[in-house]
Amino acid sequence: MRRPLAALATTALALTLAACGGSDDTRDAAPSSSAGDGAFPVSIENRFGTTEIPAQPERIVTVGFNDADFVLALGGTLVGERELIGDYDATQRPWAQDVLPDEAVPTVGSDELNLEAIAALQPDLIVGVYSFITEDVYDQLSAIAPTLAQTDDYADGATPWQEQTLLTGRALGVEDDAQALVDDVEGRFSQAVTDNPDFAGQDIAVDLTGLGGSGHYLLGQDDLRTQFFSDLGFTVPETSQELSAERLDLLDADVLVENGYDQAALDADTLLAGLDVVTEDRTVLLGQYSSAISAALGFGSPLSLPYLLDQLVDPLAAAADGDPATVVEQPTAA
Repeated sequence: MRRPLAALATTALALTLAACGGSDDTRDAAPSSSAGDGAFPVSIENRFGTTEIPAQPERIVTVGFNDADFVLALGGTLVGERELIGDYDATQRPWAQDVLPDEAVPTVGSDELNLEAIAALQPDLIVGVYSFITEDVYDQLSAIAPTLAQTDDYADGATPWQEQTLLTGRALGVEDDAQALVDDVEGRFSQAVTDNPDFAGQDIAVDLTGLGGSGHYLLGQDDLRTQFFSDLGFTVPETSQELSAERLDLLDADVLVENGYDQAALDADTLLAGLDVVTEDRTVLLGQYSSAISAALGFGSPLSLPYLLDQLVDPLAAAADGDPATVVEQPTAA
């Protein structure tokens, strides 16, 4: 199964993989369903065929890298989930504490899915909108239970969080709840934009550290992690790219966001530390990949995005205010 760098749900996973294609201008298109809110059976078209869900799902397995958040946010019963690779313990994610099951959720594989483990859990729905499954894997999963995959409206792995929420809501029979959740989170973004007009039109560079070559990877619009910043009004480069040491100047934007660096790591990177955007304190640090803030950006869910707004809007405002005397108080969540 192809697992591009740009679309993996945790930043730790991104360290080993290559970039994917991005979303297109069909963002407002909604996946189609033959049933209304709470009505079953439901038929949902996906890129491999049609997902037929005969009744309200009661046992759900998620095989995507962030799909568990979407199911939990909408009140679904999670009986199995994909194990995330990396240093972050996703079972402790603070933005989901109110909805995480009391008992540990069994895992069904990490880099590769364990089909036998999935079948043993006897799911009545498998959710893999953000899973990068191939048609062959989809067919094998569909033989176990109805499987929700992404639609053809977006490039592989590029379904915006709003559409992923609505698609999952249709599958769970809670379409109205899904729309209300999208409206609530979008309202929080709108308030942040209203409160911070300085964000509008400012160039932002979002950098993944720890890769080959120079160790820096600039995220573009083809990576869903940048949607958080573009939704706040920042301008994001069109495409992601690995940077050579000679092209670190591409990180010298109005605002720099470092994903994978804390202050000590930034200070040790002498080439990066010499950029104006760093010396003028226009840089926001998300911390190492084991940090909750870095992981929340990777999840990009209606649960993690409000948490990110709480953690990052003030540091971004300080970095973007145009006053070199303003000190950026870095987020401190572990």
